[in-house]
Amino acid sequence: MDMNASNDQRLARRSFLGGAIAASAFVVLPACSTLPGYSFTEAIRRLLLLSSERAFARLTAADGFWDQQVARVGLGNFLGARGDILSSILTSTLFKSRLQDAFTDIAIEGSERAAPVVADAVRMIGIENAVALVRGGPKAATTFLRGEMGGELIEVMVPELGDAIRIASDPLVGQLINGMTGTNISGVAQRLAGNVNDAIWEEMGVEESAIRANPQDTRDPLIIGVFGAGAAL
Repeated sequence: MDMNASNDQRLARRSFLGGAIAASAFVVLPACSTLPGYSFTEAIRRLLLLSSERAFARLTAADGFWDQQVARVGLGNFLGARGDILSSILTSTLFKSRLQDAFTDIAIEGSERAAPVVADAVRMIGIENAVALVRGGPKAATTFLRGEMGGELIEVMVPELGDAIRIASDPLVGQLINGMTGTNISGVAQRLAGNVNDAIWEEMGVEESAIRANPQDTRDPLIIGVFGAGAAL
């Protein structure tokens, strides 16, 4: 497969994802010229949408968080120990690097699948005590949303990741799957989806903390009014 074409497709996919999330945020979050009595519920929704937008941008960026995450965690956590077969395939540093690249693309597909699900959940979710979330810790809103969604992202991603693994264009993935007779692709996809899920929520929490620490950077008058230094609850 043409590596330049593959890279172009990856960049195009990531650009589309960033634009789609930004467009969703724009539609849901109209600009406010006046803010009579801040809406804490709306502020939490804006905080979550902006956190997710930034998180997915980082997760899918070239040489970004996902690439580092896959390299750090290692393929064994995705595929399990398969003895001589896995060892022989991963003996070569080049092979290991290329295989990591292939699984990074598959992981990114999972993030792309999850992004609109998170955005929809933020739009639809009922926030009974928004004041508590405003006053909460640096990751309070992300923790709340993750609890409300439960394992929904994993359930959404598993079928997609399973298909992506089966039909991955990189010949090394085909070599790996063909050599691992009896491999439970669903199990591999489940573990990979779990890693994607954890990375999404971890990164959203990081972004939420950063927004709370410096709400002025968002240039959103509602977020600044509710989370800024002069806000009074």
